[in-house]
Amino acid sequence: MHTHFMDKLRNYDVSFSGLKTGKHEFRFEIDKEFFQLFDTEQEFTNPRITVDVLLDKHTTFLEFEIKVNGTVELVCDITNENFDYPIENQIGVLVKFGEEYDDSEEDVITIPSNDHAFNIAQLIYENVALSIPMKKVSPNISDEDLEILEKFSPKEAEEEPKSDPRWDALKNLKNKN
Repeated sequence: MHTHFMDKLRNYDVSFSGLKTGKHEFRFEIDKEFFQLFDTEQEFTNPRITVDVLLDKHTTFLEFEIKVNGTVELVCDITNENFDYPIENQIGVLVKFGEEYDDSEEDVITIPSNDHAFNIAQLIYENVALSIPMKKVSPNISDEDLEILEKFSPKEAEEEPKSDPRWDALKNLKNKN
């Protein structure tokens, strides 16, 4: 089972070992099958997303620019109707070579020196996941509708913190003096 999964994931490998230094472009089309590779709580219904990858190969490191563009279907929190939500996001990553895989640095990923390809599946996934709003509201709902709904809907306790921890900290400082 696991090998099958790895094969699928390998479709999102960008193979750089045979490439000349300079700029190279790759394009991936991703759909529901892509998201099934990830153990995710989030429902990605009918995703139609194009991923454009620009690789700038330098002698000692690689620069990746990954753009995602397309739509996913979301279910409106209010009306429960499906609507297409536009996904558009872009990230840049620097890939360096080292002893072992390491992604602890922001925007820098180190891969083993003997790797020939860089897998961008996780980056695509995060790029798309980050584009999806916490509150899913259909574009068919007008602002007036929203105001009316908010008046009548019970306030969720967790949504608005009673007090801002930063202010609390300041108050505590004041009281001490």
